[in-house]
Amino acid sequence: MQALPDPRGETTAALFGALQEPPHALAPLPLPDGPDPLADGDLQLALYCCYELHYRGLPGVDERWEWEPSLLGLRAALEAPFEAALRAAVGPLGPPPDPGAMDVALRAIEDDGPSVSRHIEREATREQVLEFLVHRSAYQLKEADPHSWALPRLSGGPKAALVEIQSDEYGGGRPERMHAQLFADAMAAAGLDPAYGAYVGRLPGTTLATVNLMSLCGLHRRLRGAIVGHLALFEMTSSIPNRRYATGLRRLGMADATPFFDEHVEADAVHESVAAVDLAGGLARQEPALAGDILWGARALAAVEGRWAASLLKAWERGESSLLPAIAPVG
Repeated sequence: MQALPDPRGETTAALFGALQEPPHALAPLPLPDGPDPLADGDLQLALYCCYELHYRGLPGVDERWEWEPSLLGLRAALEAPFEAALRAAVGPLGPPPDPGAMDVALRAIEDDGPSVSRHIEREATREQVLEFLVHRSAYQLKEADPHSWALPRLSGGPKAALVEIQSDEYGGGRPERMHAQLFADAMAAAGLDPAYGAYVGRLPGTTLATVNLMSLCGLHRRLRGAIVGHLALFEMTSSIPNRRYATGLRRLGMADATPFFDEHVEADAVHESVAAVDLAGGLARQEPALAGDILWGARALAAVEGRWAASLLKAWERGESSLLPAIAPVG
């Protein structure tokens, strides 16, 4: 991110104005009051930028803002409607699953949303594939980082399982094989800007919500079960879509951009059992009270991804860009 993105409402306008100054106690800021927090661009961008202070920071923003109490208060005020909307989208969970059957409960989660991967495999245009890469860059360029917040909050078998998964995500000690680097390489091969955060200003609220969900669950210890459930379902369900993405890229003559997706076909197939049985199942057996949270995190992932996919495909069906402004390949 070379500069703060353009504001999308009163909240981001006031927040970004304050962040240009040295850290200070914030006066009360106007809060977004749109009808759909999961799609509200003002809310989601403000929350994304608040979270980004815990990752790589924001351009031109004093790093001491990260722990300014008034900014943390604003973040909490943004998180409240976001989490409430997530829980409404997931709906009632019913009785928590038996800890010994957590892997079965996760596999029973239905993916009844529209399939972006099938569209890209069979009929997406090159321009649509570029848009897809831009959408995914919000997470993939920091892949694994939100889930790594859980490491100091776990112990024993679940911690060992998470370390096993994350080691592969970070390239097993080889920087060029880090999944975030592989995605940056894919963007560069496709003619896009691979810089971290380069396209944040072009991402709609539905896209930012998919990343904010991970940050919400990763940063709050009370939601450690949810971030485990999120990662478990993510690993259990990504191998087949990534194979389709790779097929679609090759169909369009973009084979140089496929190593990231090819890597995930193999890696996530290996991770599936570790994530379902050792990580999620292990945590449920170790802390049975977290079984419901684990399942909620997985279902929240399915909910926000379903909304994102529907928004993307509807825009393409109308012949429109799914991004805020149309993307412009670099070079």
